[in-house]
Amino acid sequence: MSKTKNKNKERKFETPKPEKKPLINPKHKSTIWTIAILLILLIFFIINNTKSVPEEGPYPPNYHPDILNTQN
Repeated sequence: MSKTKNKNKERKFETPKPEKKPLINPKHKSTIWTIAILLILLIFFIINNTKSVPEEGPYPPNYHPDILNTQN
């Protein structure tokens, strides 16, 4: 009887696994994503507005500027 009690009392100790630390603090994660998206949008806005104005092409078919100006 004593043998079974001793076997139950034996415990196997596991070494604690180190906790994974996130690269970015979860508190600041949404702030960083918001800033990143705004920077990308700002870059696209600047690129879109710094291009030269395209040259004017021919008018579309059946376009009559006289008729459109008199309706205003």
